[in-house]
Amino acid sequence: MKFFEATHRFNHSWAQVTAANWMKYPNEQCPHVIAVDVLDRHVDPETGVLRTERLLTCNQNAPALVLKFLGGSTLSYVRETSELDPKTKKLTMKTQNLSMCNVLTINETVTYTVNPQDENSTLFKQEAQILAGSALSRFSSYIEDFCLTRFRDNAAVGRAGFEMVLEKLNKARQEASQQLVSATASAAVSATAGSVTL
Repeated sequence: MKFFEATHRFNHSWAQVTAANWMKYPNEQCPHVIAVDVLDRHVDPETGVLRTERLLTCNQNAPALVLKFLGGSTLSYVRETSELDPKTKKLTMKTQNLSMCNVLTINETVTYTVNPQDENSTLFKQEAQILAGSALSRFSSYIEDFCLTRFRDNAAVGRAGFEMVLEKLNKARQEASQQLVSATASAAVSATAGSVTL
């Protein structure tokens, strides 16, 4: 079994990060994620926690030998469950591969929390466990190492892609704010001009 852990600080508020999370895909940094389907979403009426279950469809590039050994398909499916707690301001997401899980299991947990030193930034923590199945016992170390390297590379690209999504949303919010200010100013000028001519 191989383990992966990474942390990161996003210079955006927790509210901005968690809102952007639902718009993370598609993005040009992560073209391997080709579809995201919401299977279930509901708010717990007692706790206010938003629970979501999604299915991610991915197109993975892997060496031909690995593809042949694992069944030959480049399409894979991942189940993601999440809990967003607005009271504690914590988003926890768990993913597990559904494709080839009898051969290789990857369990990932990601959390987004408010940075206690700076409430305008968000702390990100990512952990993963990679385990090759018993059918691969002779090759398990090689396969786990390959998958760990691949996971690490994809995680870095994914964070960069998410930063792009956050920047686009921030820019859109600023533009909308400027348009609102301009519209308000125009309305005030029109109202003033209208009262002068009367």
